Amino acid sequence: MILYLDTSALVKVYVEEAGSTEVREKADQAEGLATSRITYAEARAALARKLRERGLSRTGHRSVVEDLNGDWEDYFIVDVSDSVVKFAGGLAEKHALRGADAIHLASALSLRKQAGESVRFLCFDGRLTIAAHKEGLGILR
Repeated sequence: MILYLDTSALVKVYVEEAGSTEVREKADQAEGLATSRITYAEARAALARKLRERGLSRTGHRSVVEDLNGDWEDYFIVDVSDSVVKFAGGLAEKHALRGADAIHLASALSLRKQAGESVRFLCFDGRLTIAAHKEGLGILR
């Protein structure tokens, strides 16, 4: 199984939050982890917010950024191509999604088209989860 992680799920790999244990267990069980190229910037923004809000110390922040950087090359990265962006635009309209969420859904669906039914989707956004389910993605929760 290939596990597609949106940013909300990927951050839980690196930072202790509600759901982190479950995400790490599912990530360990997967044959591979996938995400969109935009996830890196979104994850760094989320980690910086945790630092600003004192959810991470400076040392902790530096450590998780190093971990993310070290792991990034091991993820299967879905590029934000013109076709993915246009697909995402339609998904955003169809499911009332925010732009980045629509890109995650389009990325996961594009990956499934390449890799087959072994792709599973994991996120922590209710609307995105419902949209992924309606689009026929296997959902992990």
